[in-house]
Amino acid sequence: MTHADIEALVKQFLVDTATQGTPNPRVQQVVVRLTTDLFKAIEDLDLSQTEVWKGVEYLAEAGATHELGLLAAGLGLERFLDIRADEAEARAGLTGGTPRTIEGPLYVAGAPESTGYARLDDGSEAGQGEVLFMQGTVYGADGQPLPGAKVEVWHANLLGNYSFFDKSQSDFNMRSTIVTDLKGRYQFRSNVPMGYGCPPQGTTQRMLDLLARHGRRPAHIHFFVSAPGHRKLTTQINIDGDEYLWDDFAFASRDGLVPAVRRIDDPEQLDKLQLDNPFASIDFDFRLLPDVADAPAAEVERIRAAA
Repeated sequence: MTHADIEALVKQFLVDTATQGTPNPRVQQVVVRLTTDLFKAIEDLDLSQTEVWKGVEYLAEAGATHELGLLAAGLGLERFLDIRADEAEARAGLTGGTPRTIEGPLYVAGAPESTGYARLDDGSEAGQGEVLFMQGTVYGADGQPLPGAKVEVWHANLLGNYSFFDKSQSDFNMRSTIVTDLKGRYQFRSNVPMGYGCPPQGTTQRMLDLLARHGRRPAHIHFFVSAPGHRKLTTQINIDGDEYLWDDFAFASRDGLVPAVRRIDDPEQLDKLQLDNPFASIDFDFRLLPDVADAPAAEVERIRAAA
């Protein structure tokens, strides 16, 4: 079939049959376009019926095992959406904020809230990794410190697993919501996270294997940062020195999101923090952009876990 034949066929299937009322124009536009592109790909690539149905089965399995969000990251879809959001902000004259990067599929709403400081880890991995203190200031659109901003933070444990999804961990382990203090400051204590990979037998890794790609992520820490009158920031920082720092299967590594990691061994500081061993320290400031009417919404509506 020619592309023109396919376009006429899809119109016959999806537009001419709209006789049960008025279709949603946006839904119709998107479905017609995606169906047309799919049919053209099947024709151009000469996909067999078996290949098509195996693709349908693969997507069904990925959905049933809750890996579609992981697959979206691994195929670059989530990064592509971020690139488009960056371009839209630039067109609206919004520049100079902390770089955004992907959210990933492992956020959980409802983490405990505190002001200024929080301890993320529950102590179950004490002595097994390196203690981390991370701190900084949230700056508003006027360049001034922003008291009362909300810093939501989450990361994996030393096995590369996330609480809620890993039922062996306590509720909200490695998760917190920190409201900045009167100086716009936040700080948390945790463990330096480890990098991790896709489930080795999962649908995402099976696809990556067929593409001759690895499924590893560098060690990283996720953030949502928000405040009234400002665009919500979705980002993460990577731990400098990780083997996969610039080879992230999810394409989330970006300049400006790899802060220096200092190792602190000063006895006075160790004694003050009641620590026996040196610890890691990361300083990182967040800079938010103003919320303006002609920019696309910074709040992404998607299904997220909630404890």
